[in-house]
Amino acid sequence: MVLTINVAVLLAVIIIVRLRRRTQARKRSDEQLTVVIVLVFGVLVAPTAFGQGIADVVGQLADGITDSGR
Repeated sequence: MVLTINVAVLLAVIIIVRLRRRTQARKRSDEQLTVVIVLVFGVLVAPTAFGQGIADVVGQLADGITDSGR
C-alpha cells in the first residue's frame, strides 16, 4: 500500500489552519510565512485544470465589473 500526498492539498490544509487563528495572535514574521505559503500554493495550483477554472471565473468576474462601470 502506497500513500501519496498531493503537495497542493497539503498546503491548502496548512493555509486553512494558519488562517483560522486569531489575527491578534499573529506576528509579522508569521504573516509573511503565510503569504509565502499562499504564493507557493498558487504556483502549484495554477497549471492544473482546477487552477485554470478559477482563473477563468475570476477573469469573467473582472470583465463583468469593468463592463458595469461603463
